[in-house]
Amino acid sequence: MEASLICRHSSRMCAIRINKDHQRCAMAQLRLPLAAATMALAAAAFCCCSASTEFDFHEATVDAIQLGFSNGSLTSTALVRFYLDRIARLNPLLHAVIEVNPDALAQATRADAERATGHRCGPLHGVPVVLKDNMATRDRLNTTAGSLALLGSVVRRDAGVAARLRAAGAVILGKASLSEWSNFRPVKSGWSARGGQTVVFVKLPMENPYVLSADPCGSSSGPAVAASANMAAVTLGTETDGSILCPASLNSVVGIKPTVGLTSRAGVIPISPRQDTVGPICRTVSDAVHVLDVIVGFDELDAEATRVASKYIPSGGYGRFLRMDGLKGKRIGIPNGFFTEGAYGKTQLRVYQKHLSTMRKHGALVIENINITTNLSAAQDVLYSNENIALQAEFKLSLNAYLSDLLYSPVHSLADVVAFNNAHPVEERLQDFGQPDLIAAQKTNGIGPVEKVAIQRLNELSAHGLENLMSMHQLDAIVTPNSDASSFFAIGGMPAITVPAGYDGHGVPFGICFGGLKGYEPRLIEMAYAFEQATKVRRMPSFKP
Repeated sequence: MEASLICRHSSRMCAIRINKDHQRCAMAQLRLPLAAATMALAAAAFCCCSASTEFDFHEATVDAIQLGFSNGSLTSTALVRFYLDRIARLNPLLHAVIEVNPDALAQATRADAERATGHRCGPLHGVPVVLKDNMATRDRLNTTAGSLALLGSVVRRDAGVAARLRAAGAVILGKASLSEWSNFRPVKSGWSARGGQTVVFVKLPMENPYVLSADPCGSSSGPAVAASANMAAVTLGTETDGSILCPASLNSVVGIKPTVGLTSRAGVIPISPRQDTVGPICRTVSDAVHVLDVIVGFDELDAEATRVASKYIPSGGYGRFLRMDGLKGKRIGIPNGFFTEGAYGKTQLRVYQKHLSTMRKHGALVIENINITTNLSAAQDVLYSNENIALQAEFKLSLNAYLSDLLYSPVHSLADVVAFNNAHPVEERLQDFGQPDLIAAQKTNGIGPVEKVAIQRLNELSAHGLENLMSMHQLDAIVTPNSDASSFFAIGGMPAITVPAGYDGHGVPFGICFGGLKGYEPRLIEMAYAFEQATKVRRMPSFKP
């Protein structure tokens, strides 16, 4: 409990501050290590909580939480206390949360007071949420993308999605770990200099009921693990290519990757304006949809993308698509090359086949033996190479723009970040991971002829591939395992939802993904919710100390 998970090497981190008057070491920021700070907050909450112990905190849904608020069996203060206690006990093992909000209890107290005076409350009012540490919050929390280079930077305003959460009355509980720079260095999944290595519970069929695994997938590893381990009511992640869908799949939670522009990226440490999107990672489809309803909408600070995507937002919100019969009449495509024995083995494939049968049983027309492209492997090679070219240039432009908007920052450009890492090779583990993508991005000079060709090629791959397949077969969705089709969704800015599907022979969770064209969120929600309710795969993780 005494080890700091905000400032793992506090003496080093305090020594490497670029500007002692401005850059705040995380230890100075919270005055206490994360575990100790969390326990102190939880202890303070203990004395001011009077809610009944009848409320079941574990796996509590947003709907159950709101019912508890309304019938008096729960307060926001009690709920925050529960999650702070979970973080204090589990985070030294899981490293899912980088930093807790020292104002979380004050926010919860305010929410309780508002309800007591008859304040009209939405579904997230008083609900604690953890944000991935690349989403700006104008408070006492840091926003660093897991990098020591941004520790102490001061943002101008809340990120667009954070502002919407606050307006809805949500409690900002803290920031979640991630693969540093959203894995653009890249690093080992779930590792960052600030947060260390995030790990995940996995279930074993015999002997120890749960053990720790080192690979939670990324880059939104912290939000996924925090949601799965009941360290927050709901969480938010980001995705450029697979960063919501993959960790959600491998942590037995639900992840929604929205259509690009449906949620604002303003104030989010970026990679690519073409592909970046912000979405919920939660334990249930309904919880994720409650969050989605709050965070979608136009933002003048991300005007171009959010204006275009706003036309997809349905009147009355997304909650009305949580339908038990949501699979009925749906046309679902199963592209060749994804559900293969080489990738998953016979046992897991049997589970997937059973799930396809369940979809048919609930009224879906499942169409197999169709192709996104004539040669999937070759198409993926072309996609990855062109995506890499485009992302490198976009990352440099976007990051430099983000840094220029900060009120204070120790670094002012990608070049400064590269130099910082070189100056602190131990803390940033350069020998283990290097920073090849950061260096390659720094060498780019905007969107030139090479990048334009790459982007055009990606657009053609999308139009002639998944978009054409969906149109040709009049599909409502394609279904694929885990995040295996994430790149096809990424380059087209398309939405997808992953839902828990099972556990392999080693106890590692796996998911099933429903993806479709831009604006297909309503029908994807219908299918994902109906599937979830028909299968009820997810189990609450627990472990022996």
